Amino acid sequence: MPRVTRGFKARRRRNKVLSLAKGYRGGKHRLFKSAAEAVDRALCYAYRDRRVKKREFRQLWIARINAAAKQNGTNYSRLISGLNKNSIELDRKVLSNLAIVDPGAFSAVVRASSQAN
Repeated sequence: MPRVTRGFKARRRRNKVLSLAKGYRGGKHRLFKSAAEAVDRALCYAYRDRRVKKREFRQLWIARINAAAKQNGTNYSRLISGLNKNSIELDRKVLSNLAIVDPGAFSAVVRASSQAN
């Protein structure tokens, strides 16, 4: 008696996993069982790292702002505190970009943040 290959739905499921495993090395792109394990792991990392990416960018922006603030005679902590006290609503992404693209404008922001309210 011939074996049952379980029809088109099972094949469609296997092909979906194998298509997600395109570009993997060795049997991971060719063998269903290995591919399924590799794809599951990859999807877990992708989910996790979409969240980690946000943390890492914020960390990068803070490091850049701190470096630029030190060139202007203050530090990150005092700069952010001064911005909050003076109701200057610039987020870290914008401040970081300003520090890189337009250092003069960043210096003006630092001066504005250090003025007493």
